[in-house]
Amino acid sequence: MSHTSQFTLLGKRRFLPFFITQSLGAFNDNLFKQSLILAILFKLSLGDGDRSIWVNLCALLFILPFFLFSALGGQFGEKFAKDALIRAIKLAEIGIMAIGALGFITNHLALMLVALFGMGTHSALFGPVKYSILPQALREEELVGGNGLVEMGTFLAILAGTIGAGVMMSSASYATVVAGGVVGTAVLGYLASRWIPRAAAVSPQMRLDWNIFKQSWAILRMGLGQTPAVSRSIVGNSWFWFVGAIYLTQIPAYAKDWLHGDGTVVTLVLTLFSVGIALGSLLCERLSGRKVEIGLVPFGSFGLTLFGLLWWWHSGDVPAAALPHDWLALLGMSQAWWILVSIVGLGVFGGFYIVPLYALIQARTAEDQRARVIAANNILNALFMVVSAILTIVLLGLAELTIPQLFLVVSLLNIAVNAYIFRIVPEFTMRFLIWLLSHSMYRVEHRDLERIPDEGAALLVCNHVSFVDALLLGGAIRRPIRFVMYYKIYNLPVLNFVFRTAGAIPIAGRGEDEAIYERAFARIAEYLAAGELVCIFPEGKLTGDGEIDVFKGGVNRILSETPVPVIPLALQGLWGSFFSRDPGKGFFKRLWSRVTIVAGTAIPVEAAQPDALREQVSRLRGDLR
Repeated sequence: MSHTSQFTLLGKRRFLPFFITQSLGAFNDNLFKQSLILAILFKLSLGDGDRSIWVNLCALLFILPFFLFSALGGQFGEKFAKDALIRAIKLAEIGIMAIGALGFITNHLALMLVALFGMGTHSALFGPVKYSILPQALREEELVGGNGLVEMGTFLAILAGTIGAGVMMSSASYATVVAGGVVGTAVLGYLASRWIPRAAAVSPQMRLDWNIFKQSWAILRMGLGQTPAVSRSIVGNSWFWFVGAIYLTQIPAYAKDWLHGDGTVVTLVLTLFSVGIALGSLLCERLSGRKVEIGLVPFGSFGLTLFGLLWWWHSGDVPAAALPHDWLALLGMSQAWWILVSIVGLGVFGGFYIVPLYALIQARTAEDQRARVIAANNILNALFMVVSAILTIVLLGLAELTIPQLFLVVSLLNIAVNAYIFRIVPEFTMRFLIWLLSHSMYRVEHRDLERIPDEGAALLVCNHVSFVDALLLGGAIRRPIRFVMYYKIYNLPVLNFVFRTAGAIPIAGRGEDEAIYERAFARIAEYLAAGELVCIFPEGKLTGDGEIDVFKGGVNRILSETPVPVIPLALQGLWGSFFSRDPGKGFFKRLWSRVTIVAGTAIPVEAAQPDALREQVSRLRGDLR
């Protein structure tokens, strides 16, 4: 199986122009918005009024279009070719930024605010096509890596735009510099979009509904009406933006009041947070084995809580000084390191949390609904961010909590929200347990797993070495698998939750319990007829000596009822591990040992006799028990 890096996508035309386009868009959003905020705070003549009111108005004007126009963006993303739609949106960005540039040059606040609303509209229309184009441009095994690169590009672009605004606004001729910067970036984004390859419309016959309120409600219901895994992934995605919005908005005040720093410390904290998310997003592909691995979501959630609590616990460690600390002084203080590590950790585990959720939404949503479901996700994201702002005002203003205490509340809320998500969709927890097993107790390697078809029914046959064979196979193979297993193994404590959630099929010997036996074959036929993968262990029991036992004849009955291709598999290196029946086993004896899963070529139905299958599996396993 190929293990090429996700960075190879940056050398492919089907990804690179889109990546540049979306990164420049995120950069320009933040460059203009932050420049406008700095102009309001330090440059424009606004009388004696409270300038924070204008800053809050900016936040409202940017987020309002996500409520108003995301539904239209979802419809556009399905009715029109995505490459053409992106070019139209990027062309509009040039006009919007021209208005904003004129506002800066003439010191006309109203023009700047109109442009800000326009950029919010641009982002609301671009969001659905941004994420729905990826499954059209990328192969399934590239989806996690592609999403990781997009998230990395987005957060680094946000950081660059924020820092760039500060640099530009410090210029004596800031208006001209900002005007040229935002228009120039918009032009570059449009030019990059012209290289995006054709991405055909999926529902060109769709009739557009211009009633934005009716459509917003309908699309939100569509998104939350998807399968539990998709709908709760949308909720989890929005929760991430709820948490992220609270942390990001409090960073400037936290840096000033709790780190006793100057503006460079604000930049340092923003940089660490953004780089952390970028790093976590990139690591997702390596940790997930190039598949949509939602087992990383509970792992990410755990890290968000852990590092949020660490941030709260160590707040107050940094002593004040006569003058504010700059970033170099802060790095030289040992008291600050736990806080800085916590900020990076929050970012990294945020990446682990968000990338698989985006990939799952894309992979498990019907193509003709994908853009609208992503639009629903964007609407809910905006709603959660508004609620986060209200909650922050209540907790900091009315309840008079400190910023670290706010971080404590968010960390505890994170436990509650994700416990709800994982209870409703136990697949998250099941996949986490599988991921944890295959990345902690064993070093799992794969050979030739691409021989397993990406779609369509097939029967997998494998040697049976340990109680966790099904977990290791399920963690390695991209497609969901229905495992047939001895009912006493199926009923083991803890593991039963995993097997039941995965739709495993318990079986007993005909003489042991005929009802379980017959029910198992009926379910096998049902799953194969539905085009799914079914895996059996034809020995009918765990090996007692590490050798492959005789294959029983149940495979003949399965294939006579539902003729499908048979794929032989072999497990190498599990004998002697804690979960095997080796009398000399020990928990630490084979801990972190190398386990290999090998796939053979498909065997036609007429040749799939038990003895022949045993011979094939034995050949694949070789001498490595």
